[in-house]
Amino acid sequence: MSNSNQKATILAVLAHPDDESFGMGGTLALYAERGAEVHLICATRGEAGEVGPEYLKEFTSIAELREAELRCAAGHLGLTGVYFLDYRDSGMVGSPDNQNPEALINAPLEEVTALVAHKIRELKPQVVLTFDPIGGYRHPDHIHIQQAATQAFHLAGDAAYKSDLPPYQTQKLYYHTISKRFLRVATRLLRLFGKDPSRWGRNEDIDLTQLIVDFPIHTKINYRKVSKRKNAASQCHASQIGPAITGGAFRWLFRLLGVGDVDLFMQASPTPGASMSGDLFDEITFDGN
Repeated sequence: MSNSNQKATILAVLAHPDDESFGMGGTLALYAERGAEVHLICATRGEAGEVGPEYLKEFTSIAELREAELRCAAGHLGLTGVYFLDYRDSGMVGSPDNQNPEALINAPLEEVTALVAHKIRELKPQVVLTFDPIGGYRHPDHIHIQQAATQAFHLAGDAAYKSDLPPYQTQKLYYHTISKRFLRVATRLLRLFGKDPSRWGRNEDIDLTQLIVDFPIHTKINYRKVSKRKNAASQCHASQIGPAITGGAFRWLFRLLGVGDVDLFMQASPTPGASMSGDLFDEITFDGN
């Protein structure tokens, strides 16, 4: 972390309300507690999420409800700012929501990239975080925003790219990913107990067997110090809580495999060294740029 007058700043670029809490929320809360500015771009308002009628009593739409849940979570995580790109949730692969012209996946990648690059130039983060190349669990919105964030990381620092803000090059780009060791053991156990790992999750629309991709892990963030904050943020998303990869019967397995209260990141840029890091800001320079 910085000892200079320049503020340590992180920008997370994600797709839906709850991605920040159910995913890398522990890391976001940890760095916020350490004094960093932690910002979040959320591409959609999660309109395609399934919501019980009891949750909509005080809201006019699923989008309004899920935005409120995200703002609740942001308070627990200590986020400095939340910014919506105002696209519509595309839903999972093959769902009718895929066809909506306002869905994120139907937005040209260069358009989404430009929006993210503008925010990078405005906020000047040293670190950008997003999903891994399969979007964590192959959600099409996750993959689309991951590609946009990756391109924006480079575009924002390109002097040839003209906008109303000067170029700014973020120093590090990380992809948050899931423990593949955990997924291998989890799929075996599900089969052992007569469950189908290809039909997992609240809506049985996640195929765990297709998530086992061995992305390299370069940074492990232990967020045990702020685990209560992450849990509180997750509880804000009450309309979306169901069988989750981080809770219920799976929690003991996370502990057993040594991945409880730890977020795993692949360093996408620059090329990382051979040693494992425990800090997103390792080798970051604070020179007031």
